[in-house]
Amino acid sequence: MNRRELLAAAAGGCLVPLSTRADATVMRHVPAIPPNWRTIAMEADAPQPDVNLSNWRQSPHNHRAFHHLPSEIATARVRSGSEGARFASSSKSIEAFSLRLPNGSSMGLEPFLAATSTDAMIVLHDGRLVNEVYRNSMEPDSRHIAMSATKAVIGLLTEILAADGAIKLDRPITDYVPEVANSPYAAAGARDLLDMRVAVLFDATQEQTYARAVGWEPPDHPNTDIRSFLSRLSGPAWACGGGFTYHSANTDLLGWVIEKATSAKVQDLLSEKLWAPIASDDAELTVDWDGFARSAGGLCATARDLARLGQVVCLDGSSGSAQIFPNHVVHGLAADGDRKAWSSGQWGESFAPISRGMSYRSGWYTVDTDPEILFAMGIHGQNLFVDRKNKIVMAKLSSWPQPVDGRTMWLTHAGFDEVRRRLQTS
Repeated sequence: MNRRELLAAAAGGCLVPLSTRADATVMRHVPAIPPNWRTIAMEADAPQPDVNLSNWRQSPHNHRAFHHLPSEIATARVRSGSEGARFASSSKSIEAFSLRLPNGSSMGLEPFLAATSTDAMIVLHDGRLVNEVYRNSMEPDSRHIAMSATKAVIGLLTEILAADGAIKLDRPITDYVPEVANSPYAAAGARDLLDMRVAVLFDATQEQTYARAVGWEPPDHPNTDIRSFLSRLSGPAWACGGGFTYHSANTDLLGWVIEKATSAKVQDLLSEKLWAPIASDDAELTVDWDGFARSAGGLCATARDLARLGQVVCLDGSSGSAQIFPNHVVHGLAADGDRKAWSSGQWGESFAPISRGMSYRSGWYTVDTDPEILFAMGIHGQNLFVDRKNKIVMAKLSSWPQPVDGRTMWLTHAGFDEVRRRLQTS
């Protein structure tokens, strides 16, 4: 079966490869926000009636909250350059988009966008703009939260820093962050964190504390921040280097490793290495109660800049005449992921309808089809797809009612396949 047939076969089932804790634990009940908490927000948006830390990720509030964060969530600026390259218009079109569904009917582009709760979608072919659409009051200059697709951006940043010699990925993380030397992370290396190969096991209390520590839910009394949470973990060392085991705490810890290794803030490094060279608009990273950047899910960026990032990955690190980062970085993302670790790991069977030939490397998923696909993803429908062979990029930001929805995930992947088919035949 080809990829399209496998996706169709999955549509009638429930493809659920993510956990609801992918970006932060989803809690049924949280306490009221204390009056004295923090004042380090980057910008103050107009208040949203009835939207707060308890409900901003719930439908229907998330349709707007994902691109107008509640004022309780503080952010750090990721500065762009003077202006990113503008997209030239493509002669290609996806107006004939017609996604064949398992029941024999077909779905056009507008119904597809509605069915996948799309807030913004941009399609590029050979660097030229094919399609750009905004919904749910989102605008071209709106910054939308990327959820766990952030991990791919931080993973890319880490690979660039490693290529520069600023961080050694094979060193124990305790060389950089001795504060976790007595924690279950004691045996982990930076590569283990990047590739989700730490056998993380939190109990229910730890999951709840972590979810509140990241700054996305009402805090405990007293407030707990990410670094305090990680440094207070105790117990025997978790196994490392085995099968893929997903937990956002790995990437939040990686952010701490990055800052210790470089003596610089994650948001400043991200600006220097990626955003300033390629982006048109400043981005933001949400921060915890102590002002520490949320590397696991806090990137807020425009759809255009997310597409620009995808285009640089599509061109193996180049943008125009500039080489933003070494081309071997992207080659490593696609080729160096451990296929056995994926197939034997947490999501191997769940993703089998998409492909049994997959891997995860530094926040990026690779599907070993012909042509190969690189993609980043986050809960509630955040995606960046890259087809390097055909030079196709699709950035899609959404506000799914549920954090994880197998059928909507299937529609999204099948929709990208249909976009590729139309661009290759138009």
